[in-house]
Amino acid sequence: MTDGPLIVQSDKTLLLDIDHVLSTECRRAIAPFAELERSPEHIHTYRLTSLGLWNARAAGHDAEMVIDTLLKYSRYAVPHSILVDVAETMSRYGRLRLEADPVHGLVLITTDTAVLEEVIRAKKIAPLLGIRIDAETIAVHPSQRGHIKQSLLRLGWPAEDFAGYVDGQHHDISLVQNGWKIRPYQELAAEGFWHGGSGVVVLPCGAGKTIVGAAAMAHAQATTLILVTNTIAARQWREELLQRTTLNEDEIGEYSGAKKEIRPVTIATYQVMTKKKNGVYAHLDLFDTHDWGLIIYDEVHLLPAPIFRFTADIQSRRRLGLTATLVREDGLEGEVFSLIGPKRYDVPWKEIEAQGYIAPAECIEVRVTLTEAERLLYATAEPENRYRQCATTKTKRTIVEALAKHHADDQVLVIGQYIDQLDELSEVLGVPLIKGDTPVNERERLFNLFRSGEIKCLVVSKVANFSIDLPDATVAIQVSGAFGSRQEEAQRLGRILRPKSDGRTARFYSVVSRDTIDQDFAQNRQRFLAEQGYAYKIIDADDVSQGKL
Repeated sequence: MTDGPLIVQSDKTLLLDIDHVLSTECRRAIAPFAELERSPEHIHTYRLTSLGLWNARAAGHDAEMVIDTLLKYSRYAVPHSILVDVAETMSRYGRLRLEADPVHGLVLITTDTAVLEEVIRAKKIAPLLGIRIDAETIAVHPSQRGHIKQSLLRLGWPAEDFAGYVDGQHHDISLVQNGWKIRPYQELAAEGFWHGGSGVVVLPCGAGKTIVGAAAMAHAQATTLILVTNTIAARQWREELLQRTTLNEDEIGEYSGAKKEIRPVTIATYQVMTKKKNGVYAHLDLFDTHDWGLIIYDEVHLLPAPIFRFTADIQSRRRLGLTATLVREDGLEGEVFSLIGPKRYDVPWKEIEAQGYIAPAECIEVRVTLTEAERLLYATAEPENRYRQCATTKTKRTIVEALAKHHADDQVLVIGQYIDQLDELSEVLGVPLIKGDTPVNERERLFNLFRSGEIKCLVVSKVANFSIDLPDATVAIQVSGAFGSRQEEAQRLGRILRPKSDGRTARFYSVVSRDTIDQDFAQNRQRFLAEQGYAYKIIDADDVSQGKL
């Protein structure tokens, strides 16, 4: 027995004592293969999952590394069943391989014939297969490359994909480092992706994921399709590529609700790609009617179902997913793993902060006590309306006013979910509101005024959750959200993490109604950020009212 920070339990949970001197070192060591579940003050709970272990295996970590890490940091003897389970789970990855074949096009090869016999008898696998070539090899219909990877993952036998990629149409793209230099971690991320073939790069908001995309394009030297969350993000990608690469304006097209340009580098929104016309996804043929050498998925954790489905059909194209967090509340991380590729590069947020590339941030939960009338309305509301009821109270509005007044000299974003609540806050604070129906040109105008400091405060809906570059935003006040969404919490903190010219610390406030489902959701939302090393300080709304901040 050693005095380590980790307790490994037979139910596959790992308990990390965060007050231990080695807790930070241990957290980094287990991060490639363990998933955070809960993070209260002193003991954080992680879990070993098959997907986490397979991701680690795909990233080049073997079972020996995982077992050595558990043995090194465990306070007590590691249950033998866990050691066996880790080794056996990780050994499942790669026993099946997809490879290109000059005669049959695509084949599934095994190192274990019993596994192949098992999977070819599965109802969902059989229709995807062709003729049996020998005891270890069976043909796969080339068009089913993505679908078979999905199905094999669900069966618990994830296939390693060595089938290669088409080069796509050649197009010269190089980085132009005039007055700036690619950061070491951005270079490592792009190289990790390129050598892996396809996969996901996970970097904090504000850490320059667009640069990683540009560096990947320079590796590919090919026509590229970039998928983004909205038109504002598309235009930010365009500006960044014009500034950082040899591409000129005529080489970059925008494919959105407003424009339908197809160029050697085409930036399309998820919204237009998933728009139906007469029951058909009219724009999805953009994927396969052009000879793309690379497809980049910005905010890959948000992939809508139709994009997942179409991505299954284009596995011969190199695919790069970019995100700040792979967390999905619908549990579809496995779809990202099988269709985009495994995690190729990941780095803790605090590590990037320590290097000075993102701003330090203080996270503060402001707990509000509802009035008797508000409490009664909440208690008698229908279950499906309860969150809205407690998230949009007048008591919250009063606290938001006090916070905005306290930070009158800062660049402040007030972020929420419910439009009627945001309309009220915009009116009460006397500041502009950006929401879904705000025209793109008006959004850009307001964001530019905010960047220049002419506007000190903006109220924004969830349209500002993603890919909005507001380097001078120093304070965010969150009033309501998409229930207990961890990825939304991370994205919203990300709006204020761009490094500040004066080096100041960013502040992220979450205004939460005490003794309601709002408080429960807040705890869940904070889990991912807690894993990244952010601690939430809880203060009472009375302290805000009295200016004790």
